Amino acid sequence: SYHNIFRVGARMQDLGFWILNDVVWRKTNPMPNFRGRRFQNAHETMIWASRDQKGKGYTFNYEALKASNDDVQMRSDWLFPICTGGERLKNDNGDKLHPTQKPEALLARIMMASTKPGDIVLDPFFGSGTTGAVAKRLGRHFVGIEREQIYIDAANERIDAVRPLNRADLTVLTGKRAEPRVAFVSLIDTGLMQPGATLYDAKKRWAARVRADGTVAIGDSAGSIHKIGAEVQGLDACNGWTFWHYERSGGLTPIDELRRIARLGMERAGA
Repeated sequence: SYHNIFRVGARMQDLGFWILNDVVWRKTNPMPNFRGRRFQNAHETMIWASRDQKGKGYTFNYEALKASNDDVQMRSDWLFPICTGGERLKNDNGDKLHPTQKPEALLARIMMASTKPGDIVLDPFFGSGTTGAVAKRLGRHFVGIEREQIYIDAANERIDAVRPLNRADLTVLTGKRAEPRVAFVSLIDTGLMQPGATLYDAKKRWAARVRADGTVAIGDSAGSIHKIGAEVQGLDACNGWTFWHYERSGGLTPIDELRRIARLGMERAGA
């Protein structure tokens, strides 16, 4: 809550964590402030951080979030209602089982933004098990820590009733930036392209020779597939992967197809 989130953030920075975003959960139906002595508490702050400033290994499903947000970048203020209705767990007396049970939609947004299927999610204040229930439904593993037995029992019962989504429904949309980088020379290294092969543009106006060092040459000019592609067209830049083609079965195929094959090989090898 606002009573301690800033202390948590300061301590994280003291430990070397790098804050990527503070995300605000704006509540559509916040609890009223009955005493009228201060503002109605209508939001909560979440901290998203990497292990250090140079950390690059964290997950951010940018393309999936953007696509789910009508192709607009996802902002750091999220609008969700507080947990009510049938989702709210009750005790035997019909009262709220846990005072601060979070809505599943909020946890789903967090996990869909920053994890992949099969990842492990830690919740050190597990409470009624919202994190575990959402993690199971979304194909993530979880570790929950909780000291109150009444909450542990409720969480176990709740999670046992969850049915995971189908694997196909959990596929995360990715963009080009998320795909492993493939250098043109790696096509030669893996035998997908041979030194001495000829590359053409789609209309066969230009022909470039593949060299053993991963460059291509036309006459006295040599360089990367991108540089030579731009040079022959008189342009400042060119995507050589889509500009250059190789002959296959009597036709021309973009060398980008070979890059796709190389990426599949890298994924199988766990690269």
